[in-house]
Amino acid sequence: MYPLFFRLVFRRMDPERAHHLAFRWIRLAARVPVARTFAAAVLAPRYRELRTEAFGLRMHGPVGLAAGFDKNAAAIDGLAMLGFDHVEIGTVTAQGQPGNPRKRMFRLVSDRALINRMGFNNDGSAAVAARLARRNPVFRTTVGVNIGKTKVVPEHEAAADYVTSTERLAGYADYLVVNVSSPNTPGLRNLQATEALRPLLAAVREAADRAVTGRRVPLLVKIAPDLADEDVDAVADLAVELGLDGIIATNTTIAREGLRAAPELAAEAGGLSGAPLKERSLEVLRRLYARVGDKVTLVGVGGVEDAEDAWQRILAGATLVQGYTAFIYRGPLWMRQVHKGLAARLAASPYATLADAVGAETRKASS
Repeated sequence: MYPLFFRLVFRRMDPERAHHLAFRWIRLAARVPVARTFAAAVLAPRYRELRTEAFGLRMHGPVGLAAGFDKNAAAIDGLAMLGFDHVEIGTVTAQGQPGNPRKRMFRLVSDRALINRMGFNNDGSAAVAARLARRNPVFRTTVGVNIGKTKVVPEHEAAADYVTSTERLAGYADYLVVNVSSPNTPGLRNLQATEALRPLLAAVREAADRAVTGRRVPLLVKIAPDLADEDVDAVADLAVELGLDGIIATNTTIAREGLRAAPELAAEAGGLSGAPLKERSLEVLRRLYARVGDKVTLVGVGGVEDAEDAWQRILAGATLVQGYTAFIYRGPLWMRQVHKGLAARLAASPYATLADAVGAETRKASS
């Protein structure tokens, strides 16, 4: 029914308006005990064989929701109700900001893709921290917190801006992500250069350790698919050097090759997500795994549409997998389908556990 509903209703609506409408429905369902119990039973069956451990955290499975859907930590329980094994909120900035002018999200239906130039619209780290502090979880899920640079903050003050968000949010994060790869904040991607990234990550690590006692908050960095291969290698080496817990590969792309959408639509500024990103994101993931092996946990995201895509990311080296655009196109049954398909692939494989499968194909190719 969802594809029909998408064609008849959501496809005719402005994408951002449709997002807010779906978001409200998810939040509402999670607030009604009977509705959330029924929805979780139907949409989020658990498979013991998919249980996953990443950077010391135990999760129901390996597949989560990428940052960008729940920017302000307003619907974590609703998203867990739909079956996501982890939910990454944000991107959150130190100061609240409205983001870029509308219209700023576009559907490329023929490409199963989206273009967005949202610009980190969010309530700011103080407001999001307060919301997380008030949260009374209904469903157990892992919560990642993705932080970025406030637009008005100059590049040379970026580290202090990230530290402010870290101090406010680290205590509520199961893991923390430094986002330096969105194409929609001017100058942000410059921070991926190792000479800028090294002191930034060191400052965030120190701030997280100061802010949280009794546990070490895992720290990850999210990179762009548009990095040159040698820059991917440099980030991988830096992650090992600094003892980072993970790398998320990848964010959206500014590339536009091979799109079937109308030229004027494909030419819209912003980050492209969805199916066209699949091959490059997988290529970056394989390169990272070949470089870091099991020293750094990898999260594969970008063009993950179904269980086969998730399985290929795991074989390439990802311990965790994330999606976003496919959720928009495939609807609330998406996670149920992915989990069922992953369990079937694992059962048909030579691997006893998902952990055994992580990186297996990349290791085979390099041997």
